[in-house]
Amino acid sequence: MPNNNPTQPLPLSTPGRNLLRLTLVRGITWTGFLGGIIFGLEVLNFKLQVIAVFSVILAMALVNLLTWWRLSWPGPVTDTEYLLHLLADVAGLSLLFYFTGGANNPFISYFLVPLTISAATLPWRSTWIIAAYILLAYPLLMLFHHPVPQLAQPASSSPLNLHLLGRWVNFVLSTSLITVFVFKMAQSLRQRDADLSQTREHALRDEQIMAVATQAAGTAHELGTPLSTMAVILKELSNEHKNNPQLSEDLALLRNQVDTCKVTLQSLVSNADRSKLLNPACKPLKSFCKQVLEHWEVLRPDVRYCIDWPDNNQDEPRISDDITLQQALINLLNNAADASSEPVNIIIHWTAQEAQIDIHDQGPGIPMEIAERLGQTFLSTKSKGLGLGLFLTHATINRLGGTVQLYNHKHGGTLTEVRIPVKSVLPKTGKQEK
Repeated sequence: MPNNNPTQPLPLSTPGRNLLRLTLVRGITWTGFLGGIIFGLEVLNFKLQVIAVFSVILAMALVNLLTWWRLSWPGPVTDTEYLLHLLADVAGLSLLFYFTGGANNPFISYFLVPLTISAATLPWRSTWIIAAYILLAYPLLMLFHHPVPQLAQPASSSPLNLHLLGRWVNFVLSTSLITVFVFKMAQSLRQRDADLSQTREHALRDEQIMAVATQAAGTAHELGTPLSTMAVILKELSNEHKNNPQLSEDLALLRNQVDTCKVTLQSLVSNADRSKLLNPACKPLKSFCKQVLEHWEVLRPDVRYCIDWPDNNQDEPRISDDITLQQALINLLNNAADASSEPVNIIIHWTAQEAQIDIHDQGPGIPMEIAERLGQTFLSTKSKGLGLGLFLTHATINRLGGTVQLYNHKHGGTLTEVRIPVKSVLPKTGKQEK
């Protein structure tokens, strides 16, 4: 749904969500560093350049505040900008390690956290930039740093010392951050790829629907002239053969069929009104279903069906009175009737959120190899079918926010499950529409 409120921020993109999580990681990490340094100064009597160390921590805090402010901007976060944030993190870590013992600092392996984040969220070129920086910074910190005697590895073989304890704390912190935040970042990328794939599938389906609609419009336009010609010729033939009752009866039947075709084409044009398609009226579910079944009985007078209505004590819902939805349900009913000579079982029930229409036939069922692809492309289970009806049925019901699922019923045949969103609820004490 589009965002109509200009003051409400738009949802973050995938890089934006990753930057938000990076900001949280940065806040947790540097808060931990600050606590460790204060503990070292007050309890362990670290000899540090306090002003320089706290200046680095304040600088990273300022970077985090600016990042929070940046996330409120409407512009998207790019991969280049995200890379710069990671470079700022490793630069801040380098400065902190420089003033706190260099490579002797047990937290030096924390360099792997931003590298892991980059590997999970950025292209390989960006990850190599981060890796090259870390591979250069580590040996330089071995040569150039301000020593902290308490953090150096002791010569004794004591089983517990400050350096080993620091390495363990760093391991716990790094493992926790990688497990939680990097997994979330990678999950965002997987979800983005899934959304893109679904969007491409919908775009392809819309193109197919547009192609079918264009051909249908052209065919309807072309059929108008021959139908008019046939109507004129049939009228003349009826006038010429008034004295032949049998032939006159056949000609009258043909004229009725031609008139039916002309009415169908006119209905096709009138039902294509854009305002009716975008804003369909609502109708009680029972009235809607009865209207569909009455129309189906006219089209297929040879079929039989059994219908099971829910308990009348439940409040009846309203659904979209959409002409395309009616045609979609008729397509499904025709498929069920074609699959078996037995009566079609129809079960209708609902909740406060959706109405469900189950159509069960006694046919041979659906082959498992094509069950999941039905409705996604022009695929049919009929020997002479094109799959167009089922494809358009899926597209129509999905457009209205509903779903269509086909299953092999446990008692044989195919169960078609249609779920349609409820627009509103008609209380049982209210006035029912006829």
